[in-house]
Amino acid sequence: MSDRLALTAKELDASDELAGTRARFVLDDVVYLDGNSLGALPAAVPDRVEDVVRRQWGELRIRSWDESGWWTAPERIGDRIAPLVGAAAGQIVVGDSTSVNVFKALVGAVRLVDGAGDARVARDEILVDATTFPTDGYIAESAARLTGRTLIPVTPGEVPAALSERTAAVLLNHADYRTGRLHDLPSLTAAVHAAGAVAVWDLCHSAGALPVGLDEHGVDLAVGCTYKYLNGGPGSPAYLYVRRDLQDRFDSPLPGWNSHAEPFAMRETYEPARGAPRGRVGTPDILSMLALEAALDVWDGVSIEAVRAKSLALTDFFLECVAAYVPEGRVESLTPVRHEERGSQVALRCENAGDVMRRLIERGVVGDFRRPDVLRFGFTPLYVGFADVERAVRILGEELR
Repeated sequence: MSDRLALTAKELDASDELAGTRARFVLDDVVYLDGNSLGALPAAVPDRVEDVVRRQWGELRIRSWDESGWWTAPERIGDRIAPLVGAAAGQIVVGDSTSVNVFKALVGAVRLVDGAGDARVARDEILVDATTFPTDGYIAESAARLTGRTLIPVTPGEVPAALSERTAAVLLNHADYRTGRLHDLPSLTAAVHAAGAVAVWDLCHSAGALPVGLDEHGVDLAVGCTYKYLNGGPGSPAYLYVRRDLQDRFDSPLPGWNSHAEPFAMRETYEPARGAPRGRVGTPDILSMLALEAALDVWDGVSIEAVRAKSLALTDFFLECVAAYVPEGRVESLTPVRHEERGSQVALRCENAGDVMRRLIERGVVGDFRRPDVLRFGFTPLYVGFADVERAVRILGEELR
C-alpha cells in the first residue's frame, strides 16, 4: 500500500502546474502543514526588507514617505490582495490587526444600517458566528455594547432562520478555524441582504487558499489577515474591504489622521477621505507592510482557481492516505467530504492530540492542534506537494499504530 501511494504522490507532483512555486519560498526538509497558522517565508522578502531598512529608512529617511511610496502602501498593497479575494481595485486598504478591522467593519456596518434604515424598524440585533475564532466573538460583544445592540450567537447554518427585520449586521467566518468547514458565502450573503442587514465576512482562513468572490456575491464588508495563506510574516498587517458603493457612507468608529481627507492640514474637525483610505487609522506599520508587499510577489502568474484545484487534490489525497495508513478507529475526520464545504485544511479528532502532534513535529511533520483533541493540517498549495502529504500521513500512521 505504501509503495502504491508513494508512486501516486510522485505522479501527482510530476503533473502539478504549481510545483515550480515551491522554489519561491525558504523551505527545508520539514513537511510544513501549518500554513493556516503562519505561512512560510517567501524568498524575496529578506533582501526587500534589508533595502527598506538600510536604504529607504537608513539613507532616505523621511523622504521615503514620498520617494519610496510609503504613504500610498496601504492602498497599493490592498490592490494586490484584491484579485485573490475577487475584488476590483480601490476597495481594500491594508493596515492594523484583524481584530481592529473586525471592530471597524462591524460598528461601521451598524452605522450603515442606521444611516439608511427605516425609522419604523428597530434593527437592534447583531448576529455573530457562534463557532467563530474567539476574538471575533469578543469584538462583536464589544461592538454590540457600543452600538446599543443585542448580540445573538448562532451557527452559520442557523443564520437564515435567525434573520429578521431586527437584524442590523451579521459577522461570519468564511472557513471554520477548527475544522476547515467552508461556509456558503454566496447564499448567506444573499439571505442577509434579503433581511435588509449588512454582511461582514472574516476571510482569515480562506484568502489565498480559494476563490472568495467578494464583488461577485455583493459582500458589504470583509476583513482578513495576511500571515496565513498570504505568507506576509508574523504579525503582518490585516486588511479591510469596503464595497465601492458603500464607501461614501462607511463611518469608521476609529477615525485617525491617516484617514482624513486632508491629513496634513491638521484640522480640528474630521472629514473622512474618499474611497478605501477612509478605512485607515494611524501611521502605517511600514516595515511589516513592505515585507507583505514583497511576499505577494509569489502570486505573480498564479491563479487562485489553480490554487483551489490543487488544495482540493491535496486534501483528498491526505484523506486517502489516512484511510490507508492510520489504524482504524484512531482518528475521526472533522473535515467535510464535499468539496464545496471544505477549506484548505484537514482536522482529525484524535486522543492525546497534543502529544501526538509533538511527536510528529519531532519527526519533521509540522501541523498544530486545538484543545482538547483536534489535529490540524493546513495545505498551502504554493509550496506543499503530494509527496509531503504521503510522508506526513505515513509518519502519523506509524505514531498511532
